[in-house]
Order: sequence, then structure tokens, then C-alpha cells
Amino acid sequence: MNSMLTLIGREKELFTEDITAYGKELTKIVNLSSFLVIGGAGSIGQAVTKEIFKRNPKKLHVVDISENNMVELVRDIRSSFGYIDGEFKTFALDIGSIEYDSFINQDGQYDYVLNLSALKHVRSEKDPFTLMRMIDTNIFNTDKTLQQSIKNNTKKYFCVSTDKAANPVNMMGASKRIMEMFVMRKSKLIDVSMARFANVAFSDGSLLHSFNQRIQKAQPIVAPNDIKRYFVTPQESGELCLMSCIFGENRDIFFPKLSEKLHLISFSDIAVKYLEKLGYEPYLCKNEEEARNLAKILPHEGKWPCLFTSSDTTGEKDFEEFFTDKEDLDMNRFINLGVIKNKANYEEEKLNNFENKMQTFKSELSWSKEEIVKEFFTLIPDFGHKETGKYLDSKM
Repeated sequence: MNSMLTLIGREKELFTEDITAYGKELTKIVNLSSFLVIGGAGSIGQAVTKEIFKRNPKKLHVVDISENNMVELVRDIRSSFGYIDGEFKTFALDIGSIEYDSFINQDGQYDYVLNLSALKHVRSEKDPFTLMRMIDTNIFNTDKTLQQSIKNNTKKYFCVSTDKAANPVNMMGASKRIMEMFVMRKSKLIDVSMARFANVAFSDGSLLHSFNQRIQKAQPIVAPNDIKRYFVTPQESGELCLMSCIFGENRDIFFPKLSEKLHLISFSDIAVKYLEKLGYEPYLCKNEEEARNLAKILPHEGKWPCLFTSSDTTGEKDFEEFFTDKEDLDMNRFINLGVIKNKANYEEEKLNNFENKMQTFKSELSWSKEEIVKEFFTLIPDFGHKETGKYLDSKM
């Protein structure tokens, strides 16, 4: 059994039946199509790129701001799958840049554009500058690349939302909810689909990914013991995105159905399983200082210092949900994939005002977090933002 599945408390992969049922059709469509994957060197982007690559597309271009991650993606693909008959190229570009616009201007011909770029951390709202970059990345770059896709007669535009966009309590989730509104506005001019899904286990920059780093650096394992989350594997995230991109109808948002295969598990429980797999017994510490000191001693005794505490930082959601009670669902089309069916609901004037306000802030080079939160409330009146004044960067 897949060892990652074991760590997140599962025995089976989520989407095997749907991938099998649609497998031939999926491969045929990919084989005849050209793709642009934006943000393709992140964890989800890499997973999506691999799902497309192994089905031998006509053209596959991958763009990402991270040169290093892109190099690793190419090495990984060459080592796993080899080569395709079609064109495979990667470009280390920032999609907000002039260089990217020139790249699109000189080619830009794709059947499918998949946007996986995002600032995904809840902690990115800790200062007003990173927060504005998150708004640019998650909302305005999406809108820009959508407009470019419309101009180039792209058949379908796909982008990733998040489960945190359903009744958001943090700025990251709210930025993705607002992104959904901007996408709906463009859906009258191009077919769009999205996906909301859970935490991707051991994805770049995630808490689980940091477990690997802590072990390599002989540092304590720290995790909240009161937060439970749903987890999907990187491959499952890639499958979900590709299924939504290829088979989603206009404005559909795909999500994993809750079943016995997908259940909540706490970060601390995963930490314990992770350490046991490596042959270590977890040792529970009382505070950060004790954990740091014991990290120099305990590993030699087959134990690992752990600090499991309750969460008290801004933006943590008590529970996870993929949809709200106001959204229409299709739970019958697929076996393990649910679909939110959407109409083009958005308020043009409010979206324009939001865009103008952000532009004004940027032109004046001055804005506060409070001012941005206020603008978010104009678009999401029931936004359940929880400001505790504490952020994850202030903890170990």
C-alpha cells in the first residue's frame, strides 16, 4: 500500500473508479490537445503536469516563477516517464510580468489553460504587503490570464480554488472566494471550471512537508492537536484538477465526495504515525525550549521531541467543508467526485469597485490590512474573519 496513504489514515486512493471509468476518453482528449499549466512547479502543479504528460499531449507548456522547482519537475518527469511525441517546454516566468505577456502574445495557442498558481498560506495575511501580493496572485493574475485565454480562443480555463473558500474565515480562503466571483464574470465569454479540495499531504511548504525538514535538521516536530483536516495525495490532487478541466461543464466546481475513504485526521496523529514509520517513539514536550534542547539528545535514544498544542492563530478554521448549503450539487455524475453547479452569479459594480480600490492602494503605495479586510467584506458580507493578533510565524 502507498505509504503516504497509510500516514493520512487511508487504505485506498480516492478517484480510482472515476479515472478508470473515464480513462480512455481522458487519454484520447489529452492526446489530441495542447495545454498550458500555470504555476506548474508547485506541488499541485507538478501533479497536474504529470497527469497530462503521461497521457501524451500534443503540446504541454509549463510556467512557474520558481526556477529551482521547475528544474526538479523536469528531472522528475524525465526519470519517471521519459518523453512524449508532442512538444514539452518549461518557462521560468512570473505570470504577473511583461515577459509572461510577451510569451502569451507570441504563442498563446492552447486548448486548455490550467492555473495552479496561488499564495496558499493562511499566514500570508500577517502583513499588508504579502496580503496584497496574495490578492494579486489569487485574484488579479487569474483574471488577467482568463482574459488572455478569451483573446486566444482557448477552449477551457481551469483554476484551483480551495475548501477554505466555502464560508471563509481567513483572507486566503476569502481571496479564493473572490477569485471565484471574477471567474464567474468571465464565464460568459469562455468555459471555466474549478476545484475545491482538501490539504495536499506533504505538499511544498505544508506542515506535513515540514516534518521531513525537521527530521533532516534534527529539530522538534510541532503540530496542533485540536485541528482535524481532510488530506488528499499529490496524485489525487492532479487527477481531480484534470477531471474538472476536461469533463467539467461551464462554471462547475469539483470536490472530493466524503466517504469512508476520506476522513478527518489531526496533524498530531499524522506526526505520530510519521515518526513511528521512521522508527522513533514520540516524546511529548511541555514547551518550545524543552523541545529544542531535547532535539540534541533524544533521537540517539530512538525518541523524537514533539510539541503538540492547541491552535490560537488568526485564520484557522474549526472544521472543513467543500460547499455551502446555498450551493446546488450534482452528486450522481461521478462515483467519488461531487460537483457544485453554478450560475453566473456576481455583482458587476462591486467587482469593479473592488478592483479600483486595490488599484488605488497600489498607485498610492499605501494601504493597511484593515482597509483590505473592509473591502473583502463588501464582496463577502458574511465573511467570518477571525483576527486573534497571533500568527503562525510567531511560533516554532
